[in-house]
Amino acid sequence: MKILVTGAAGFIGFHVTRRLLKMGHEVIGFDNINSYYDPQLKYDRLKEVGIPKNLIVEKKYIQSSIHSQYRFIKMELTQKAALMDLFRYERFDAIIHLAAQAGVRYSLENPDVYIKSNVEGFLNILEACRHYPVKHLAYASSSSVYGNTKKTPFSVDDCVDHPISLYAATKKSNELMAYTYSHLFKIPTTGLRFFTVYGPWGRPDMAPSLFAEAIINNRPIQVFNNGNMERDFTYIDDIVEGIVKVIFDIPDAEKEHIPYVLHNIGNSHPIKLMDFIDSIEKNLNTKAKKNFMPMQPGDVQKTYADISSLTEAVGYAPQTNLQEGVKRFTEWYISYFIRKQRTNKSKTLA
Repeated sequence: MKILVTGAAGFIGFHVTRRLLKMGHEVIGFDNINSYYDPQLKYDRLKEVGIPKNLIVEKKYIQSSIHSQYRFIKMELTQKAALMDLFRYERFDAIIHLAAQAGVRYSLENPDVYIKSNVEGFLNILEACRHYPVKHLAYASSSSVYGNTKKTPFSVDDCVDHPISLYAATKKSNELMAYTYSHLFKIPTTGLRFFTVYGPWGRPDMAPSLFAEAIINNRPIQVFNNGNMERDFTYIDDIVEGIVKVIFDIPDAEKEHIPYVLHNIGNSHPIKLMDFIDSIEKNLNTKAKKNFMPMQPGDVQKTYADISSLTEAVGYAPQTNLQEGVKRFTEWYISYFIRKQRTNKSKTLA
């Protein structure tokens, strides 16, 4: 298959791209490489799949030096005409749409970018799929759509009409938009509500990296809601396995009338935040200094995925426990960021 992966320089998109290439598919990677967090991490991910930073130019294909079936293009989702040209020229079989403005807390500071990227950008993807039909569009939603619901585990059949952050509201809007386009134009769509993904090459603004960086540098970590939080931490390899299985599980318009599906994709095993911190401490062999803070606006106390629909559909079954997942993450973190610090120190001395 020829598959477009948007957000290909991002955490999940990078891992999905590598998995698809390993399977032998042709992949076009798409990303705007924005500066929400240090773009160098995105360039380093791209380098791992043969895309060098010095060759990346806006709206120009870069051929991977490692994978003959991989090309990358830097582009904005809001550039509708260019996006339409891309779809018209490539004639994709499937789309894995992971590009979005991420972050719950950042949506309080910069709401405009969420509307442009997550709403306008997603509309452009849907329009492109409408005019240049694909077999399947799988897209990233979020566990944040559940808001502060007290019912657990969270089910895709639950009401999600009360998001408590703009980020969550944009993800809920994506689900509604996808339903409309599936209904009107029979575009097969599958939404995946992600639950706290972690692992190697993870985002530096997420808790695992923030904790590891602070502990290594002997700085206190911020522990929100005084540590009374639970998250359905899900290791990246399990997430990727689910996404790859989903993209080939195409909703049937004839059987289902409207080819629209929603799934939770998580671990279905909430972890107390203090237990997660304890696991990082053990792997770094260092106790963290902790600043206990109140709950932040937009945060929720607990996430817990009911993954039964995804298990029934594609046999999804997470395999990585917390101890193994955190071990792999910390090993990568030390090797990557310590090496980066040494490189920066060398540049300063030079």
